[in-house]
Amino acid sequence: MLERLPLIIIKDLSYTYPDGTQALKKINISIRRGESIAIMGKNGAGKTTLIRTLNGLIRPTRGNIYIAKKNINSSSIATLSKNIGIIFQNPYHQLFANSVEEEISFSLKSLNLSKDTIQRKTNEVLKNFDLEKYRERSPLNLSGGESKKLAIASIVCRDPGILIFDEPTLGQDAKEIEFFINLINNERKKSKTIIIITHNIEFTFKYIPRTILMADGKIIADGPTKKVLNSEFLVEKASLILPQTHQFCLALRQIGIQDIRDDISENDIINYLKKFLKEKSISIKEEE
Repeated sequence: MLERLPLIIIKDLSYTYPDGTQALKKINISIRRGESIAIMGKNGAGKTTLIRTLNGLIRPTRGNIYIAKKNINSSSIATLSKNIGIIFQNPYHQLFANSVEEEISFSLKSLNLSKDTIQRKTNEVLKNFDLEKYRERSPLNLSGGESKKLAIASIVCRDPGILIFDEPTLGQDAKEIEFFINLINNERKKSKTIIIITHNIEFTFKYIPRTILMADGKIIADGPTKKVLNSEFLVEKASLILPQTHQFCLALRQIGIQDIRDDISENDIINYLKKFLKEKSISIKEEE
């Protein structure tokens, strides 16, 4: 259940890299506990730079970030990582242990748990993420999909209140994407705040309620996903493509079918077409 007061407040945030590149320009965002948000835009829009400011990997040039009313600009990465878990696009940027089991147990050690509790939780995580068969294997010898799953498991096992995913569906097959969808649905039930950087517009349109569009270091749109991603102007400005359902609606209008909504679902489109074709069939038979 969403809380009324924001959990995260980003106020007038700007960041300039040492070479002079201004990656973020006066970013203002409020995020409530339990929200699920997608951040979208072309490469270089500032998405990854933005999320790196949330756990202290990058310190803002100007502006402030408040989490649970506390200004985090002077908080250490270790302190922030207890409540903020970031899973990067490339899992090998965060996997370093000699075995899959060690990767999970090392992550749990930061919680100051007993040795028996760490082992029990490690076994639970390996089972829940279907990684038991790789227990003794080096993370470097996993497939791309399994290594990404391990990277997610190594963060989720610490139970942070804020989960940030950078391109979680990139390079994943249908089974792996389904696993991720089930994962975020389970985390939502725990009132976790979920932020996802993605180019996958169909995934966002179907599963994420709120979308923020970025371009050239600025926020150009922030609102309900179906409203934002159905805007041809905004989607084009963010260098994205319209959802397939919207493209289909446009195609239907081009052939004379005007009474169809932009926010129609895939199932509604199928039912609409069945009804339309049935009516056309009856009309043709009557003319004959």
